[in-house]
Amino acid sequence: MSDPCGEHIILDLDANGDFLDPGSGKPVEPRYLRGFLARELDIPEDATDIVVFVHGWRNSPERAADSGQRLCAALESTRRENADRYPNLGPWSGYYVTVRWPSTSNPLPWGYRRIRDRAHAMTTEGNAAEALAHLLGYIDETRRLPGSAPVLKTAAGQYLHCVGHSFGGRFLVEAVQAAAESRPTTLGWNRSNPKYPYTVDTLVVFQMAAPPTIFADRLPRLLGDAPINGPIVVTHSTADRANGLWHWFAERATGVGYRGVREPADQLQSIRLRALGEEYGYDDFEARIVNVDANWRYRSGRFRRVEGAHSDFWYPESAHLILGLANLAR
Repeated sequence: MSDPCGEHIILDLDANGDFLDPGSGKPVEPRYLRGFLARELDIPEDATDIVVFVHGWRNSPERAADSGQRLCAALESTRRENADRYPNLGPWSGYYVTVRWPSTSNPLPWGYRRIRDRAHAMTTEGNAAEALAHLLGYIDETRRLPGSAPVLKTAAGQYLHCVGHSFGGRFLVEAVQAAAESRPTTLGWNRSNPKYPYTVDTLVVFQMAAPPTIFADRLPRLLGDAPINGPIVVTHSTADRANGLWHWFAERATGVGYRGVREPADQLQSIRLRALGEEYGYDDFEARIVNVDANWRYRSGRFRRVEGAHSDFWYPESAHLILGLANLAR
């Protein structure tokens, strides 16, 4: 049986946030990053959408690879079985990149705190944000950019989607800020403006492990001056004990994945996770940051796992959210 995901590439970061050369197992020096990425990534001409996935807490290398495969299989099957929900997509040919990082620990509060500290150090003291920014920049430079004509649909463009889970989402948003340059203040997918950068088209973070004020306190550039064309979309569920109780123990505040982003209030919008039979519209994503209430769906493990429903996002409705955004990005 053929692989339903097609191209699925895996890249590894070490605990310092440097990419690892799969041949030597050694960190790739910054001056060799472009050559490394050129060797590892070969985006096919017929690819329509490029999906970069960064996993979250408590993933061994094998489980992280499986998670990346699981995501691309979910996107492929949901797209195939519900094509009428995404009229702008047309043909979908995905190219998938999974970024692995050392996230394994026990599921208890001290394990959560240890990986939180590691993730924080990988971006503040290490090179994770810069490495991921380099990855996104390389993909943006080498892909076929979507057209800038007033008609948004294009068969020639390749769209770039970023998907993160838990601390992996924290890596992604910090990488986008690290890549930020001087940008116009236009928000949303304004492809009729040739001055607007074609960078990350969509960004979705499932159950983000970060303080609810992270965008106001640490990532203000993302609120209007960053290389992202669409909104920042984050899910939350009060059944996520890791983001609720464990995050509160670590930082005296519940995480984004528990009740969503809280600040700045004037940049926020809240919607409900849609069922497969419900389409997403542009009015669902009018703010820079969109909190998606997934309480009705992300519930499993609430009483059976110590981390609760922190990883309970593997549903067709999650793929529907990503595909709904991709559809609107056309």
